[in-house]
Amino acid sequence: MNPPIDAETLREWRHAFHRHPETAFEEHHTSQRIIDILQQAGIEVVSGLGGGTGLVAMIDGQRGAGRHIGLRADIDALDVTEANEVAHASTQPGKMHACGHDGHTTMLLGAACSLAQNPDFAGRVYFIFQPAEENEGGGRVMVEEGLFERFPMEAVYGLHNWPGLPVGEAAVHDTAVMAAFDVFTLKLTGRGCHAAMPHLGTDTVLAACQLVTQLQGLISRETPAHETAVLTITQFHAGDAFNVIPESVELRGTLRCFDAQLHDYLIRRFHEAVDSAAQFHQLEVDFDYQRRYPATINTPEHADYCARALEATPGIQRIHRDMPPSMGSEDFAFMLQQCPGAYIWLGNGEDSASLHNPRYDFNDAVAPIGRDYWLSLINTLLAS
Repeated sequence: MNPPIDAETLREWRHAFHRHPETAFEEHHTSQRIIDILQQAGIEVVSGLGGGTGLVAMIDGQRGAGRHIGLRADIDALDVTEANEVAHASTQPGKMHACGHDGHTTMLLGAACSLAQNPDFAGRVYFIFQPAEENEGGGRVMVEEGLFERFPMEAVYGLHNWPGLPVGEAAVHDTAVMAAFDVFTLKLTGRGCHAAMPHLGTDTVLAACQLVTQLQGLISRETPAHETAVLTITQFHAGDAFNVIPESVELRGTLRCFDAQLHDYLIRRFHEAVDSAAQFHQLEVDFDYQRRYPATINTPEHADYCARALEATPGIQRIHRDMPPSMGSEDFAFMLQQCPGAYIWLGNGEDSASLHNPRYDFNDAVAPIGRDYWLSLINTLLAS
């Protein structure tokens, strides 16, 4: 039996992906490199999915019929300028793998190529390489294109590296892992006027400030204390002169939570607050509210499978079952809405820069652990 793909090969693959980051639905070089590696290992690949750059590889076990499962990695990068001075730094200006998807891709590739050398299991494993996880919903696109109809599977699994968590540690959540993610743009328009004569116009800045304060009450006073939600105004654009009350103000931000009923309630109350403020201040409203990603919710049974697989994974010293979920979001949620499964975190190191930071870099020491976790999960689920 051949050994798994070695750590040095994983490092070389990861560094190559890191040097050539590509953002949502533009991952052509990345996709082709994945295809080349898989085909060299003799693995069947279906490409051109998920808007064109996604792909699914498949391996059948030599023990015959059995369950079908899916393992997913995201392949896209971010519009971030890299600040790392390393030999494998991004060669694409303004783009970098600031979230570790180069590492996720590498770990799944390592598992696929290792499994192809010794497919000692029953059933079929689908290896899903998904584009456009960052904000653009590549997971949703793959689902809408018929991922689970074309590649029927009983369960689907994903993972993410986790800065701050030591290498060799992992976190498994029974249910909620990542929050739902919405974005909004709100434009309030009234009558601009001289700042010395506010009665001749409508004070859009005052209205917007009052609304920002009022909206926080949705979280502090209308969200049950045992639930978690965040509403954050991230942009406030208004005016360009000392002595003019601007005709319009634009606000942008995000709303995040886990519970679906609470989510619907907060959105309804948000609209009511906007309408009330606009009526009181006699303003026109242009409100664009977009539900981007649902909450990422594990199936408890499958979370237990992941924990069992981690227990048998070389390099894993500790498994956290009680870590709080993250208010960040993940479009793997679209897959979990359609198919049972689970999503875990693998420690990227206590000293790792945070995700989406220009100094972030995936920890190469994690790649063999992730490869072995995938192989352990396959063995846990399909060994007989």
